[in-house]
Amino acid sequence: MTSRSDRLQPAVDQAQRRQKDALQRLAEQQQKLAHAEQQLEELKRYRRDYSLGDGGLTVSALLNRQQFVERIDQAIVQQGHLLERLQRQLESARQRWLQAHARENALDNVVERFRAQEQQSEQRQEQAEVDERMQYRNRRIRTP
Repeated sequence: MTSRSDRLQPAVDQAQRRQKDALQRLAEQQQKLAHAEQQLEELKRYRRDYSLGDGGLTVSALLNRQQFVERIDQAIVQQGHLLERLQRQLESARQRWLQAHARENALDNVVERFRAQEQQSEQRQEQAEVDERMQYRNRRIRTP
């Protein structure tokens, strides 16, 4: 007959797999966010470096430069929106991991409690067997 802790082990194993999967997705989201932040900083740095401070440009060159800077500004805005979306996804992944982690811990605690109870039961049973043997032995010694 299998013990309660043994019967719960598949659920514990599944909870561990889900927790590891959630942790992996969380790490992936963190990497995506870090990459998007890096790209935003590069766009901002490029924007600063491409300032309109150069003199001696023709009107058409100045207009081309201004249009290009506007496209950079649009890219910065779009990257900012992407960053916000990735931050929400990261938070969602963090919440899923926290839930999976809590579920795994709860199952681990239940299994540990069952194992402790099973061990105590085994010890009581062994002690009862020893006591019974001692009583039987004492009766054999007393009866001639």
